Amino acid sequence: MYEENVPAEVLDEVGEWLGAARRVVVFTGAGISTDSGIPDFRGPNGLWTRNPLAERTSTLSHYLGDPEVRRVAWEGRVRTFNGTAEPNDGHRAIAEIHAMGSLAAVVTQNVDGLHQAGGVPEDRVVEVHGTVKWARCWGCNDRRPMGEFIERVRAGDPDPRCELCGGIVKSDTILFGQALVPEVIERALTEAEECDLLLAVGSTLQVSPANMVVPRARASRARVVIVNGEPTAMDGYADRVVVGSITPALVSIVAAARRG
Repeated sequence: MYEENVPAEVLDEVGEWLGAARRVVVFTGAGISTDSGIPDFRGPNGLWTRNPLAERTSTLSHYLGDPEVRRVAWEGRVRTFNGTAEPNDGHRAIAEIHAMGSLAAVVTQNVDGLHQAGGVPEDRVVEVHGTVKWARCWGCNDRRPMGEFIERVRAGDPDPRCELCGGIVKSDTILFGQALVPEVIERALTEAEECDLLLAVGSTLQVSPANMVVPRARASRARVVIVNGEPTAMDGYADRVVVGSITPALVSIVAAARRG
């Protein structure tokens, strides 16, 4: 079910909750960035839906063991790491929550850095799956700006190796089969437990343990609102579910909160 026209009274009600909240946690998935030209993964037109090989690039064992998978991954980075993706009105709406003084944290599954670019301070963004802005050697752990490796790919190296040890280089993101950074996921769950409103935006809420912020917030008696383009795996935890276009819904909710 996809409702393009969400009832105004629902958005106003959520806006009232947002305006009254003292500690807001916004949890975001790929859907928040699609209006910035970054495709999601599991949606009808998602990256993995259209190209199953692309999903293999997000699995650690395939990435480390298959040069072809790495080549496809680097081709994708060249296409997406081109400086054209900019924050959209949804990102800016979340930054508005910070400006209102109630944003405790943005917990994001995204690796694109658009929350920070949109105006949310670096220390308020919890990137549970890492960032594509940096690359890291799997062998010696050397970390360098992604742009350095993108230039090497453009110059003709389809699978650039670490200049220090010759090891395999990957984006500094968490792939399937790779352990999360314990301190990062612990902070994400703690923020959820301490908030009084959790706004989950643009995620199917299928990936664990990041999706556990929703039941953690609910168990701590926070209000939970889910905004997504389609129903999610955790709609049953929500006080309100907004199914529709993400960016307009967020803008309307924040505007309602501003009106008080």
